[in-house]
Amino acid sequence: MADEKKDTEKKQSAAKKPARKPAARKTGAKSGSSTRKSTPKKESATKGSGTAAKATSKTADSKASKESTSKKPAARKAPAKKSETKTKTPARRETKNEAPERPVVNARARFVRVAPRKARLVADQVRGLPLEDALPLLRFSTRSAAQDIRKLLESAAANAEANHDLVADDLLIKDIHVDEGPTLRRYRPRALGRATRINKRTSHIAVALTPED
Repeated sequence: MADEKKDTEKKQSAAKKPARKPAARKTGAKSGSSTRKSTPKKESATKGSGTAAKATSKTADSKASKESTSKKPAARKAPAKKSETKTKTPARRETKNEAPERPVVNARARFVRVAPRKARLVADQVRGLPLEDALPLLRFSTRSAAQDIRKLLESAAANAEANHDLVADDLLIKDIHVDEGPTLRRYRPRALGRATRINKRTSHIAVALTPED
Protein backbone atom coordinates (compact mmCIF):
# COMPACT_ATOMS: atom_id res chain seq x y z
CA MET A 1 0.00 0.00 0.00
CA ALA A 2 2.82 2.33 0.76
CA ASP A 3 4.33 1.66 -2.64
CA GLU A 4 1.09 2.36 -4.37
CA LYS A 5 0.82 5.66 -2.51
CA LYS A 6 4.31 6.64 -3.60
CA ASP A 7 3.53 5.78 -7.21
CA THR A 8 0.38 7.82 -7.11
CA GLU A 9 2.25 10.76 -5.61
CA LYS A 10 4.92 10.56 -8.33
CA LYS A 11 2.28 10.47 -11.02
CA GLN A 12 0.57 13.44 -9.48
CA SER A 13 3.83 15.36 -9.27
CA ALA A 14 4.63 14.45 -12.88
CA ALA A 15 1.19 15.56 -13.93
CA LYS A 16 1.58 18.75 -12.09
CA LYS A 17 4.95 19.59 -13.67
CA PRO A 18 3.76 19.74 -17.30
CA ALA A 19 0.86 21.91 -16.14
CA ARG A 20 3.31 24.54 -15.02
CA LYS A 21 5.00 24.73 -18.40
CA PRO A 22 2.04 26.28 -20.21
CA ALA A 23 1.80 28.89 -17.49
CA ALA A 24 5.39 29.83 -18.24
CA ARG A 25 4.52 30.02 -21.91
CA LYS A 26 1.65 32.32 -21.09
CA THR A 27 3.93 34.59 -19.19
CA GLY A 28 6.32 34.50 -22.11
CA ALA A 29 3.55 35.43 -24.43
CA LYS A 30 2.63 38.26 -22.19
CA SER A 31 6.20 39.43 -22.02
CA GLY A 32 6.51 39.23 -25.80
CA SER A 33 3.38 41.23 -26.25
CA SER A 34 4.68 43.80 -23.81
CA THR A 35 7.91 44.08 -25.75
CA ARG A 36 6.04 44.33 -28.98
CA LYS A 37 3.84 47.03 -27.56
CA SER A 38 6.78 48.91 -26.11
CA THR A 39 8.53 49.21 -29.46
CA PRO A 40 5.83 51.38 -31.06
CA LYS A 41 6.03 53.73 -28.13
CA LYS A 42 9.73 54.12 -28.74
CA GLU A 43 9.08 54.68 -32.41
CA SER A 44 6.45 57.29 -31.61
CA ALA A 45 8.85 58.93 -29.18
CA THR A 46 11.52 59.06 -31.89
CA LYS A 47 8.99 60.44 -34.35
CA GLY A 48 7.96 63.14 -31.87
CA SER A 49 11.57 64.08 -31.28
CA GLY A 50 12.11 64.27 -35.06
CA THR A 51 9.15 66.59 -35.54
CA ALA A 52 10.33 68.75 -32.65
CA ALA A 53 13.77 68.96 -34.23
CA LYS A 54 12.20 69.93 -37.53
CA ALA A 55 10.09 72.62 -35.84
CA THR A 56 13.15 74.03 -34.07
CA SER A 57 15.08 74.02 -37.35
CA LYS A 58 12.20 75.85 -39.05
CA THR A 59 12.07 78.50 -36.31
CA ALA A 60 15.83 78.90 -36.53
CA ASP A 61 15.60 79.34 -40.31
CA SER A 62 12.79 81.90 -39.94
CA LYS A 63 14.80 83.85 -37.35
CA ALA A 64 17.85 83.83 -39.60
CA SER A 65 15.80 85.04 -42.55
CA LYS A 66 14.27 87.85 -40.43
CA GLU A 67 17.71 88.93 -39.23
CA SER A 68 19.02 88.94 -42.79
CA THR A 69 16.05 91.05 -43.98
CA SER A 70 16.39 93.44 -41.04
CA LYS A 71 20.09 93.93 -41.74
CA LYS A 72 19.57 94.75 -45.44
CA PRO A 73 18.15 98.30 -44.92
CA ALA A 74 21.16 99.21 -42.77
CA ALA A 75 23.43 98.25 -45.65
CA ARG A 76 21.39 100.44 -48.01
CA LYS A 77 21.63 103.50 -45.75
CA ALA A 78 25.42 103.56 -45.86
CA PRO A 79 25.67 104.79 -49.49
CA ALA A 80 23.20 107.60 -48.73
CA LYS A 81 25.56 109.02 -46.09
CA LYS A 82 28.42 108.99 -48.58
CA SER A 83 26.35 110.91 -51.10
CA GLU A 84 25.51 113.54 -48.47
CA THR A 85 29.18 114.06 -47.69
CA LYS A 86 29.91 114.43 -51.39
CA THR A 87 27.26 117.09 -51.81
CA LYS A 88 28.57 119.09 -48.84
CA THR A 89 32.12 119.41 -50.14
CA PRO A 90 31.35 121.67 -53.15
CA ALA A 91 29.45 124.09 -50.92
CA ARG A 92 32.57 124.59 -48.78
CA ARG A 93 34.69 125.28 -51.84
CA GLU A 94 32.21 127.90 -53.06
CA THR A 95 32.34 129.76 -49.75
CA LYS A 96 36.14 129.88 -49.94
CA ASN A 97 36.17 131.21 -53.52
CA GLU A 98 33.53 133.91 -52.90
CA ALA A 99 34.86 137.47 -52.95
CA PRO A 100 34.11 139.79 -50.03
CA GLU A 101 30.96 141.85 -50.54
CA ARG A 102 31.35 145.57 -51.13
CA PRO A 103 29.63 147.92 -48.67
CA VAL A 104 26.41 149.60 -49.78
CA VAL A 105 25.40 153.07 -48.55
CA ASN A 106 21.69 153.96 -48.65
CA ALA A 107 19.85 157.28 -48.51
CA ARG A 108 16.14 158.07 -48.84
CA ALA A 109 14.03 161.18 -49.43
CA ARG A 110 10.32 160.87 -48.66
CA PHE A 111 7.29 162.99 -49.53
CA VAL A 112 9.14 164.92 -52.23
CA ARG A 113 6.70 167.30 -53.97
CA VAL A 114 7.45 165.93 -57.44
CA ALA A 115 5.34 163.57 -59.52
CA PRO A 116 6.84 160.05 -59.66
CA ARG A 117 6.71 159.95 -63.48
CA LYS A 118 8.78 163.16 -63.75
CA ALA A 119 11.29 161.97 -61.13
CA ARG A 120 11.78 158.61 -62.87
CA LEU A 121 12.83 160.35 -66.09
CA VAL A 122 15.77 161.91 -64.24
CA ALA A 123 16.60 158.78 -62.22
CA ASP A 124 16.95 156.70 -65.39
CA GLN A 125 19.62 159.13 -66.69
CA VAL A 126 21.74 158.80 -63.55
CA ARG A 127 21.43 155.08 -62.70
CA GLY A 128 24.75 153.20 -63.01
CA LEU A 129 26.93 156.32 -63.44
CA PRO A 130 29.86 157.29 -61.19
CA LEU A 131 29.09 159.99 -58.69
CA GLU A 132 31.59 162.39 -60.32
CA ASP A 133 29.64 162.27 -63.61
CA ALA A 134 26.14 162.24 -62.11
CA LEU A 135 26.41 165.41 -60.00
CA PRO A 136 27.40 167.79 -62.87
CA LEU A 137 24.68 166.30 -65.08
CA LEU A 138 22.03 166.99 -62.44
CA ARG A 139 23.34 170.46 -61.64
CA PHE A 140 22.82 171.67 -65.19
CA SER A 141 19.59 169.79 -65.87
CA THR A 142 16.43 171.85 -66.61
CA ARG A 143 14.04 169.47 -64.80
CA SER A 144 12.87 170.40 -61.31
CA ALA A 145 13.26 166.81 -60.03
CA ALA A 146 17.00 166.91 -60.84
CA GLN A 147 17.71 169.27 -57.92
CA ASP A 148 15.99 166.98 -55.39
CA ILE A 149 17.89 163.93 -56.68
CA ARG A 150 21.19 165.83 -56.61
CA LYS A 151 20.68 166.76 -52.95
CA LEU A 152 19.88 163.13 -52.17
CA LEU A 153 23.09 161.92 -53.84
CA GLU A 154 25.17 164.44 -51.91
CA SER A 155 23.57 163.24 -48.67
CA ALA A 156 24.38 159.60 -49.53
CA ALA A 157 28.02 160.53 -50.29
CA ALA A 158 28.30 162.30 -46.90
CA ASN A 159 26.93 159.17 -45.19
CA ALA A 160 29.56 157.04 -46.92
CA GLU A 161 32.41 159.29 -45.78
CA ALA A 162 31.18 159.65 -42.20
CA ASN A 163 29.89 156.16 -41.43
CA HIS A 164 31.87 153.82 -43.70
CA ASP A 165 35.18 155.69 -44.22
CA LEU A 166 34.78 155.72 -48.01
CA VAL A 167 35.90 158.32 -50.56
CA ALA A 168 33.04 160.16 -52.30
CA ASP A 169 34.89 160.40 -55.63
CA ASP A 170 35.17 156.57 -55.84
CA LEU A 171 31.46 155.85 -55.40
CA LEU A 172 29.07 154.49 -58.00
CA ILE A 173 25.26 154.75 -58.15
CA LYS A 174 24.31 151.11 -57.79
CA ASP A 175 20.54 151.62 -57.65
CA ILE A 176 18.04 154.47 -57.64
CA HIS A 177 14.28 154.03 -57.72
CA VAL A 178 11.22 156.25 -57.24
CA ASP A 179 8.02 155.13 -55.52
CA GLU A 180 4.69 156.89 -55.44
CA GLY A 181 3.71 158.73 -52.25
CA PRO A 182 0.38 160.13 -51.05
CA THR A 183 -1.55 162.47 -53.32
CA LEU A 184 -2.70 165.90 -52.10
CA ARG A 185 -6.10 166.85 -53.52
CA ARG A 186 -6.82 170.48 -54.32
CA TYR A 187 -9.84 172.03 -56.05
CA ARG A 188 -10.21 174.91 -58.50
CA PRO A 189 -13.42 176.73 -59.37
CA ARG A 190 -14.70 176.44 -62.92
CA ALA A 191 -17.59 177.78 -64.95
CA LEU A 192 -21.24 177.46 -63.89
CA GLY A 193 -20.29 177.02 -60.22
CA ARG A 194 -18.44 173.77 -60.72
CA ALA A 195 -15.13 172.68 -59.15
CA THR A 196 -12.40 170.52 -60.64
CA ARG A 197 -9.92 168.51 -58.64
CA ILE A 198 -6.16 169.05 -58.92
CA ASN A 199 -3.86 166.17 -57.77
CA LYS A 200 -0.61 167.23 -56.10
CA ARG A 201 1.40 164.01 -56.31
CA THR A 202 4.41 163.13 -54.12
CA SER A 203 7.16 160.55 -54.44
CA HIS A 204 9.66 158.59 -52.31
CA ILE A 205 13.20 158.45 -53.75
CA ALA A 206 15.80 155.88 -52.59
CA VAL A 207 19.50 155.75 -53.60
CA ALA A 208 22.19 153.05 -53.06
CA LEU A 209 25.90 153.87 -53.51
CA THR A 210 28.80 151.42 -53.60
CA PRO A 211 32.55 151.79 -54.23
CA GLU A 212 33.85 151.15 -57.74
CA ASP A 213 36.05 148.13 -58.54
